Amino acid sequence: MNNVNYKAGIYIRLSQEDKDKKYESDSESVSNQKEILRNYCKHNGFNLVNEYVDDGYSGTNFDRPGFTKMIEDIKEKKINLIIVKDLSRLGRDHVMTGYYIETYFPEKKVRFISIVENYDSMKNQASNDSSTFIIACNDYYSKQNSLKVRNVLDAKRIAGKFIGSKPCYGYMRDPDDKGHLIPDPKVCEYVKKIFEWRSNEIGISKIATRLSKLGAPTPSEYKNMPLSTRLRKKDEWSAHSVYNILQNRMYTGDMVQHTQTNINYKSKKKINLDENLWIIVENTHEPLVDKETFMLINQKKKNKNRTYQKRKRPERLLEGLLFCKECGNRLGILYRKKQDYWCINCNRYARDPARKLCEPHFFAYNYFEELVLKEIGKCLDSLFKELNYNDLNDEIIKRTNNNSNDFFIKKKNIEKEQIKINESMQMLYQDRLDGNISLDQYKLLSIPIEEKRQNLNKQLEDINMEIIKRKQNINKVPNYTNKIKKLLNLNIPTRDLLFALIERIEADRNRNITITFKYDILNIHTFKYSDNRIHNPFGRKGKINKKT
Repeated sequence: MNNVNYKAGIYIRLSQEDKDKKYESDSESVSNQKEILRNYCKHNGFNLVNEYVDDGYSGTNFDRPGFTKMIEDIKEKKINLIIVKDLSRLGRDHVMTGYYIETYFPEKKVRFISIVENYDSMKNQASNDSSTFIIACNDYYSKQNSLKVRNVLDAKRIAGKFIGSKPCYGYMRDPDDKGHLIPDPKVCEYVKKIFEWRSNEIGISKIATRLSKLGAPTPSEYKNMPLSTRLRKKDEWSAHSVYNILQNRMYTGDMVQHTQTNINYKSKKKINLDENLWIIVENTHEPLVDKETFMLINQKKKNKNRTYQKRKRPERLLEGLLFCKECGNRLGILYRKKQDYWCINCNRYARDPARKLCEPHFFAYNYFEELVLKEIGKCLDSLFKELNYNDLNDEIIKRTNNNSNDFFIKKKNIEKEQIKINESMQMLYQDRLDGNISLDQYKLLSIPIEEKRQNLNKQLEDINMEIIKRKQNINKVPNYTNKIKKLLNLNIPTRDLLFALIERIEADRNRNITITFKYDILNIHTFKYSDNRIHNPFGRKGKINKKT
């Protein structure tokens, strides 16, 4: 090995959990990791090209800026050697960590070194064989640590202590007790006004308008959160924000927590929990509304919902394909019972017309559908005349076979992984028989290996089922030609046909209509809505003034 040819990158990671390990802080800190890795490069004659640091990032996932930059530099061949202090710095997810060490780095011709474990991918040495077990132990440690943290947080929740990152709008942390909430003098009066106005039968949209005129900071503005897609400006209140405050029991003085949870210790994605799983402790902080008023406001809504029954109606042909060019929201299709006709309107505008969050984009639906179908017919007419159904049928067969081949490749890779897992388990069992490891160590190391084996078995079962399905589909392909001919009968348009061919239909404020086709089978087509008939076919007074 010629060390001079290696362009080294050192990777440093420190999570919040690692910062709390006081007894290891000297070696785990970012500065000390850098010093250890720099000295290693210097003593071994490696050319240090770059340093990649992720401070405060968990090792259970690889969505980290420093790691991402390192992968980009590998792709651009800026580095061909990665050095870490220990394997847990690279990651604690045993599947992904193993993938990078055993597959990705070798494929990219990148040498990988972990100092503590004496792991070097360019050396055939016994210490390399233990990496699989160490990676599995790192993953198991993260899982156990996550459970411990959850138990501590749940204990605080049950005690009525606030553990969230930011209190809800109207409250702030007590400087003398971080787990206790007190009213925020800057905004708590606005919350009180919201409940007062609503109890006096003032509508939610009108409340939002009043708050905007008063210059009350919105929740997203006050907490410096990302701008909601429902708003054009960060300083404008939305009906949705007012509604959330009116529904929040925290304003009655009760501590409501554990309404969401992570899917697992490796994922940041949260899911909503059923209300019976929430942790609620009453009377923990000063209320901004009395409980009677809060219950009265929300009871009215429940009663309204109980008596309201959504009427079922058939879907319109273009429903779900129409979008507003200005705001990107869907264009809703509504039935006006008194005038007995269908119309189109922007959903964002319709939610709060008084505040003019968007343009109305009003169309009489039947006229609109008639004109759009005519334009689609013009676009597709030449395409279908030239369409060779037999060639299309052959293409379907070809793609079906290609997809099946992909599944066979996946199956083969999983079977290779199964062989490795079985070998690892046999080695571990042999170490137990030889007395190299204790029974407790054997149990600890075997748990993640067994979990991975069961996961691979499940994947293999799913792939085998998919292969069987695709074989059955190949036998049915000759019948597709007749089905395609039937589907493409434009004289009888169907929603299935339109959704198969069209990505979206957009309308702008100037009544320009844009049709985007799927898979770029045709260029984007734009035309002007030029129907001379009046927008409301029945006038303002109903059917009496009908003009067509």
